[in-house]
Amino acid sequence: MNAQNIKSIDALEILDSRGNPTLRVTVELENGRRGTASVPSGASTAQREAIELRDGDPARYGGKGVLKAVSIVREVIQPKLRGFDVSHPFAIDDALIVLDGTENKSRLGANAILGVSMAAARAAAMTLRIPLYAYLGGPMAHRLPVPMMNVINGGMHADSKLDFQEFMIVPHGASTFAEALRHGAETFHALKSLLRQRGYSTAVGDEGGFAPQLREPDEACDLIMEAIQTAGLKAGTEVAIALDPAASSFFKDGQYRFDKSGGGNLGADELGELYRYLVNAYPIVSVEDGFAEDDWQGFRAHCAMLGGRIQIVGDDLYATNPALIARGVVENATNAALIKLNQIGTVAETVKAIDQCRKAGWGFIISHRSGETEDTFIADFSVAMGGGQIKAGSLCRSERLAKYNRLLEIERELGASARYESPFRRKQSAPEAHDAIAVNGRG
Repeated sequence: MNAQNIKSIDALEILDSRGNPTLRVTVELENGRRGTASVPSGASTAQREAIELRDGDPARYGGKGVLKAVSIVREVIQPKLRGFDVSHPFAIDDALIVLDGTENKSRLGANAILGVSMAAARAAAMTLRIPLYAYLGGPMAHRLPVPMMNVINGGMHADSKLDFQEFMIVPHGASTFAEALRHGAETFHALKSLLRQRGYSTAVGDEGGFAPQLREPDEACDLIMEAIQTAGLKAGTEVAIALDPAASSFFKDGQYRFDKSGGGNLGADELGELYRYLVNAYPIVSVEDGFAEDDWQGFRAHCAMLGGRIQIVGDDLYATNPALIARGVVENATNAALIKLNQIGTVAETVKAIDQCRKAGWGFIISHRSGETEDTFIADFSVAMGGGQIKAGSLCRSERLAKYNRLLEIERELGASARYESPFRRKQSAPEAHDAIAVNGRG
C-alpha cells in the first residue's frame, strides 16, 4: 500500500465566525499524516457561485446545518477516494468533479467538495514535510501579498447607513509584510480613536471593520484619510484606500438604489461618475464589484473610464469561474478578479481561474469570506499563487488575524528571499497629489 494513499476521510459540523454551521474535513493517509481544512461561507453571495449543501431543517440552526454534507463526505466521497494518491491533488479534484457531475456542485455540495480538496492538499504537503505554500506554489513561491484590510463596514456586512459594503486600507508602501501589518494596525487603532472622539460606535461588522452610522462614502473616506495621517503615515504612497461597494446588493429594477443611506437611485452612468469623483478625491487604488453581477455594460464603461488608473475587480461578476473570467477578458470588463476557493469548489479549479488572470495580465486577489474560520489555507495559497494581494478582513477578530499571523510566519520562514512589493505603483497616476489632499477635501 502506498504510504501517500488516502486511508480515510471524515467531516465534522463546526461553527464559522458568524455562529453558523460549516464543515471541517480531515483526510488521513496510510502513513498516518493528516490534513484538516475548514470551509468558509459568504453572506453576499453571487448567483453563479457553487452551491453549499445545507440541511434545511428548521429545527436545527434555522435550517443552516451541514449534517447532510458531513454524511456526503463520509458515505459518498470517502468510498470513492479511499486509496487515491494525494501526491496528485488535481487528480483528486477531478475525481470529485466527476463524482458530483453538476456544473455548480449542487449534488455533493461545494462545502463538502472543497473541504476534501483543501484537506488533501494539506495532507500531501505534510507527507513531503514542506509548507503548504511551497507544495502549491513550488520553490519560487516567495512573494508576500499586500493586504486589503476592511476597516469600515456597510452594506450587507453591518447595520449602518452605508450602502457600500467595504472601505479598506491598503498598506502597499511598506518594505515587508510585517511592516505592512504594523501600518494597518496603527491606522486601524487611529481610526478607532477618531470614531470614539466623534461619538460614533466602535462596534465591528462581520469582517472586523467598524460600523459607524455614516451615510456617504465621502464620510468614510475622510475618516480613513485622517486615521492614516494620525498614524503618521502618508496617504497614497504608504497606505491607500480600496472600495468594495458590492453593487449587486443595492441593484434593483435597473437602478442602483441607495436605500440604506436614503440617497435615492442612480443609473449606471451616474454611478460611474460617482466612482470617478471618489478616485479623483481620494487615493483609491482598487474598486471591486462597482456594478451588479449582470451589468456587463456598466463594468465595461467603468473599466474604460478608470482601468488605466486603478484596479477594477470583478467578484460576483466572475464567481472564480474560469469561463466567466475568459468572457471578462474578451469584453474588457475589468482588469482584475477576486478569487474565492468556495465560489468554484476545488483547489484545482481555483488555480485554473488564476491562470486565466495571469494569461490576460490581470491582477488577482485571494479572498476570505464574511463567514470565516481560523483556517489559514488562503494565507499559504496567496503566497503560492504569487499574485501579491489578499483580502483577509480587518485588524481584529481572530479568524481574520489568523491569516495575517500565518503570513508573518511565512515571511520569517522565507527569510532574505521573501519579497513584498506593491502591485499598484504602476497604476497610480499621481500618488504625490494624493499625499496633499486635505482630510475633508472634495477634490
